[in-house]
Amino acid sequence: MAKNIRVGLVIEPESAHRDEYLRGLAETEEVQSVALADATGKMADRARELLGTKLDGGIFKDVGQMLTRAAPQMALITLPAVDAPPAIDAALEAGCHVLAEKPACIRAEDFAPLVTKAQRKHRELMLALGNRLHPPVREARKLIRDGILGKLYGVNLYLIADQTRLKNPAYHKQWFASRARAGGGHLIWLGIHWLDLVHHFTGQSTKQVAALTANVGGQPIDVEDSAVVALRFDGGMQGTLQSGYYLDRGYHSHLILWGEHGWLRLALSDNHALEWYSNRGQDMPVVKRIEYPRQAGGYTPLVRAAVRAAAGLEPAPVTGAEGLLVLKAIFAAYRAAATGTTQTVS
Repeated sequence: MAKNIRVGLVIEPESAHRDEYLRGLAETEEVQSVALADATGKMADRARELLGTKLDGGIFKDVGQMLTRAAPQMALITLPAVDAPPAIDAALEAGCHVLAEKPACIRAEDFAPLVTKAQRKHRELMLALGNRLHPPVREARKLIRDGILGKLYGVNLYLIADQTRLKNPAYHKQWFASRARAGGGHLIWLGIHWLDLVHHFTGQSTKQVAALTANVGGQPIDVEDSAVVALRFDGGMQGTLQSGYYLDRGYHSHLILWGEHGWLRLALSDNHALEWYSNRGQDMPVVKRIEYPRQAGGYTPLVRAAVRAAAGLEPAPVTGAEGLLVLKAIFAAYRAAATGTTQTVS
């Protein structure tokens, strides 16, 4: 039988993906019980509604009290980026594995010691980079790691979301719209997913970045709604990333990799499609394509994977070192945009 564990949920009304995480915990069979820590005291009713009898670990206003009295084995922390590091640190100190909503910091320097602490305590620190779990993403990684493209030459990424949300006055008051609370805008909130996938697919790390950022929509926010990033990786591959809020609704997204033997294209908007062309060992190479049904369950696959990793049932979906790697690249891009000079990621 699967090992069940206790989870401590650190949340507040401004938390990202509140209901998705609650539903994920409710639907994950390996979650034995949940304890809630909410400094505002406003999330208890919603948590009871979505978690039902699983919310039997207690309701607290103080994170430290929750960690001491409920003794969870894993903490799920979804807080504004500026507030996340102290909560993560407390959870690790208490011996918890941690799943943290990204970006979980407003500087990479604030996340790095948490990774070190997690490694020292032999605990997982998992940044919420859930796109890794989509079936076409898993297949794309396998194909690339199997060498169908050979030596990798270049990558083109774009992840485009809606400008509509930025026109809502309520959004202007949220932490996502404040650089001091979020660390940045579209690039660190959404673009980060696709850069992480490049690292995940290829095993290459971002080495150098040049970037431009702007508020092209002119909304009263002090974070970028548009970022263009040039990338060089430590394996020699080069690429570009277009990351912005441009649409009226929905998403446009793709990732294209080129290599000595062909190319691979992944799309997660409109449909979940994966197609590739490889001439490796082929006399008459052709384009191959797979379309996948949209993955149901929202954040449930991510929560379940993190819980199972905390229970020792499977590897973590993302390691602390991998999370830090992509955060360093994102913050290097912000430095490049601010200074007008190419930055080395170290």
